[in-house]
Amino acid sequence: MRRHIVTIVSSLLLVAVGGGAWWWFNKGPGTGSLAAGGRVANTPIPGSPQAAGKPPTAPAPVLVEAVKVRTGTSRQTIAAVGTFRSNEAVMVRPELASRVIAFNFTEGQKVTRGQVLVKLDSSLDDAVLAQAEAALGLSKANYDRAMSLLARQAGTEKAVDEARAALRRDEAAVALGRSRVEKYTLVAPFDGVIGLRRVSVGSYLQAGADIVNLEQIDPLKVDFRVPEVFLAAVRVGQTITLAVDAYAGREFPGQVYAIDPLVDEAGRSIVVRAQVENRGNTLRPGVFARVALTLATRENALFVPEQAIVPVGDRLQVYRVVDGKSVPTFVKAGQREKGQVEILEGITANDMVITAGHLKLSRPGLPVTVVPPGGGKSGATPAAGTPSAGTTAANEPVAPAGDGPPPAVGAPANAKTPGVGQDRGG
Repeated sequence: MRRHIVTIVSSLLLVAVGGGAWWWFNKGPGTGSLAAGGRVANTPIPGSPQAAGKPPTAPAPVLVEAVKVRTGTSRQTIAAVGTFRSNEAVMVRPELASRVIAFNFTEGQKVTRGQVLVKLDSSLDDAVLAQAEAALGLSKANYDRAMSLLARQAGTEKAVDEARAALRRDEAAVALGRSRVEKYTLVAPFDGVIGLRRVSVGSYLQAGADIVNLEQIDPLKVDFRVPEVFLAAVRVGQTITLAVDAYAGREFPGQVYAIDPLVDEAGRSIVVRAQVENRGNTLRPGVFARVALTLATRENALFVPEQAIVPVGDRLQVYRVVDGKSVPTFVKAGQREKGQVEILEGITANDMVITAGHLKLSRPGLPVTVVPPGGGKSGATPAAGTPSAGTTAANEPVAPAGDGPPPAVGAPANAKTPGVGQDRGG
């Protein structure tokens, strides 16, 4: 019986002590007095800036790279492939079979219009022409005599008609002979550059045989194809820019001057022809070209580097620097060209956008310090006001990593802690 009474009394005492403790911490003067680790809640840590009466320090500026928005001309272009062609081109061929007796050009050099290029043997037709000219002289004399007799009423009109017909026949024979003789002399039909001859002196050529090619390469033509969906956008007078592998990094301008009225059924494409200046004969016919056809241009467009664009879901964002702080801004992009992106909406020409350091911008409004390219890498000098290694924001020393445990709470800031290379008592 006594044992049961002791047990009941002990339980009542435990309940009373627990209820008193609960009242003390929740309702009494000890409310909120203790926190984890035995420290009073909202009590500054000994040795901290708050314990010394200093205000909380602002976050250190983030080192970033930034550039000013660039203003320029935006071009809406179509990429295509093309082939250079001579402005004028011809293969020099004889119209009559004969033997080559002379060349009057140097291969690969310029020639002028009307210059004699090839001389063929015309001896047979020269003789035929001389015979026709002799017959023409006789016909002309007979005609004059018939006219004189008719004037004196000693001849007849029939004799005059016969003499006139003979004269005309012989004149036609002479013209034919001269025309044949002229065809043995081949001349340049236009100014250009002569190619490489395919025959030698003494070669007997049939009519139509290839002798040498003549090319006019200043200016040049370039033919390229664009899809038929751009039919309404392609116009005569539009500009193009060409790049060729032989001249890496160099661009050649041109202008569209003709569009084929027939759309290719096989490829559903439009053949476009443009003209390109070729002073100095830099380019050559037959060369492959990469063509950029400009459909439209916009002046005073805004551009930022590609690395300034940050995808956020299905939208694009840039970080602007405003009053020394980062401001994320959604933008609308336009054309891309040579590492630059046109921005249609979201920024102005006076803005500065961040190009490196985006990952360190955990929230909007963080203070930033703009450094030159590469300045935010390891070994860069921090900007003014940025805490240096080994100190806290309050310029208090911090033990280097690996040098042992930090000083105990309440210990002096300059208290030594055993570390690498220090005596650990003994």
